[in-house]
Amino acid sequence: MKYHTLIRQALIIDGSNTPGYIADVGLRAGRIETIGDLAGAQGEHEIEASGRVLAPGFIDVHTHDDTVVIRQPQMLPKLSQGVTTVIVGNCGISASPVSLRGDPPDPMNLLGKAEAFVYPRFTDYRAAVENAEPALNVAALVGHTALRSNHMDDLQRSATPTEIALMRVQLHESLEAGALGLSTGLAYASAFNADTDEVLQLSEELTAFGAVYTTHLRSEFEPVLEAMDEAFLIGRHAKAPVIISHLKCAGAGNWGRSPQLLASLEQAAKTHPVGCDCYPYAASSSTLDLKQVTDAFRITITWSTPHPEMGGQDLQAIAGTWNVSLMDAARRLQPAGAVYYGMDESDVQRILAHPLSMVGSDGLPEDPFPHPRLWGAFPRVLGHFSRDLGLFPLHTAVHKMTGLSAARFGLAGRGAIREGYWADLVLFDPVRVRDVADFKDPQRAAEGIDGVWINGVLSYRDGRANGQRAGRFLARSGDLRGGF
Repeated sequence: MKYHTLIRQALIIDGSNTPGYIADVGLRAGRIETIGDLAGAQGEHEIEASGRVLAPGFIDVHTHDDTVVIRQPQMLPKLSQGVTTVIVGNCGISASPVSLRGDPPDPMNLLGKAEAFVYPRFTDYRAAVENAEPALNVAALVGHTALRSNHMDDLQRSATPTEIALMRVQLHESLEAGALGLSTGLAYASAFNADTDEVLQLSEELTAFGAVYTTHLRSEFEPVLEAMDEAFLIGRHAKAPVIISHLKCAGAGNWGRSPQLLASLEQAAKTHPVGCDCYPYAASSSTLDLKQVTDAFRITITWSTPHPEMGGQDLQAIAGTWNVSLMDAARRLQPAGAVYYGMDESDVQRILAHPLSMVGSDGLPEDPFPHPRLWGAFPRVLGHFSRDLGLFPLHTAVHKMTGLSAARFGLAGRGAIREGYWADLVLFDPVRVRDVADFKDPQRAAEGIDGVWINGVLSYRDGRANGQRAGRFLARSGDLRGGF
């Protein structure tokens, strides 16, 4: 029997959170056809993988790649990490369905300028992804803030019953067209004044589809437990699984509270499907938020529209140069982006290691001086946290990036090395794999990623992309409640 691709004698870590085993894997027609002893078989393309790990391709559950997958479909920052699927539309901001009346409101500007928002219906966005033929698979959430911006003339208030009804129609149409669910970004000014009832009513559209509710909590600072309770209330009301985005203890006054947050998550999980994602760094990145300006920790400016020359400099240094206060410097820089060194490493590790947490990069591809998580999140978990620190075994690290993620988001036939599954695969060296991107030089590809296949097509080999673009749009596959 001749396969299209035959990978020999790899250590198979299959995504199920169980230790690996040595086997051969034969690929044909984009899928995994055979796993076992294929010593007598041949392949058009054969790879000797002794000493290497073959894992399911990593699923980046938290991205803001909505428009970049169309405009820069080679997706090198993700492909070079072993990522084969990105989930877009997080934190309440999505590229569709969107009809702007001017510039995109903060934080929708994280996805690009006004000309990037040309998808008034979810079906328009889905078609654009398919036409762009990106290197990776793409699945999409619908953003609450995006819906608000379509129907409200003032985002600093809660929506009226008429506005909510119009938003519900768009959300329903998007779910029918394959959207994974609804995301909110209630911490941002453009959604903060949406009362809980507004979100409760919107969430009712998720019920019939078994779709998911993901949320950037109303607060990640002192009221974080109350914000989590709000998220669980919404999920229970809609009978929808809840995923808390980038769970963290933000702000120096919050450090050390991760056991409380995780206890809240565990308690909710006893009666309802809940989980979280997190990124493996003790610094966050977003737009420059005046509410977060402080001298309690370092803040680095990543971009500024009026002062682009300040990108890469610390806010403290900029304020010193201008001889003004931190707040005055922040106001002068607006609109701008920032990296906030506002977390404690022990909290990060505790959340990352928890069985209910998945890995997401939360990278910002539009950022000219991005947080290194854009290029390094997944190898950092494999190398730094699993191998070097021993935070969890390698098969658990892989599970948090693959099988758990596919189940939670209803990505059927993905996230596992099983016969009949799509051949989204990554081959890496468990000894060498590591993130290279750092806060001084953030746009650097990881080491130790030896091969990446998307739908059976080898697209990255020995540290280089080969130009192949075999990604697809992935619609929601059935009822997501079954994935918890």
